[in-house]
Amino acid sequence: MASCRRIVSKDIFGLYAITPDEINTAELLRKSRLALQGGARILQYRNKLADTSLKLQQALALRQLTSEFECTYIINDDAQLAAQVDADGVHLGGEDGSVLAARALLGSTKLIGVSCYNRLLLAIEAVKQGTDYVAFGAFYSSGVKPGAVKAEVGLLQTASKELNLPIVAIGGITQQNGAALIKNGADALAVISALWNAPDIHAATQEFSLLFGKA
Repeated sequence: MASCRRIVSKDIFGLYAITPDEINTAELLRKSRLALQGGARILQYRNKLADTSLKLQQALALRQLTSEFECTYIINDDAQLAAQVDADGVHLGGEDGSVLAARALLGSTKLIGVSCYNRLLLAIEAVKQGTDYVAFGAFYSSGVKPGAVKAEVGLLQTASKELNLPIVAIGGITQQNGAALIKNGADALAVISALWNAPDIHAATQEFSLLFGKA
């Protein structure tokens, strides 16, 4: 692929907040509102503790909240749920089905992201299938996924030259190490622990958002 100037979607840029495993819907909405007020540009609904009924309830509530803030709203893993709540898109892991199947279900206007771990070739194949953005990581040790494969920062440099679409970095990202990822080619930083475990979620979100003005 030619190393041309990349087109970065306005929908995938900045702080990419991934929700915690919170079964209390009111608490999930409280925390998410703080993050959106602080400047999170993308919110992904991910809850590994919720059953099907609770996932639908929470996904619908977050759809309303993200619409209020005009925030890009992504559902993790589940294209069916994304379609059901009219989310802006879905994020697919390695075992969550193909881009082509998700596209057939969601249509041409929805966003589809793909986890590519530390594999550039996986990202190139996802691009051929029509993904809208790719995610690489884990770049640092992650408490959420302690056994995640390690990705090197140099992968972002290579991917930013090869891929003409937004690149998301994930895995143990903090306010201290995030700037290096942006400088090396990340368009968005996907964050869980450093955001939701912060004593002040609103302030933590602002700190992450400021990194994009400094990089």
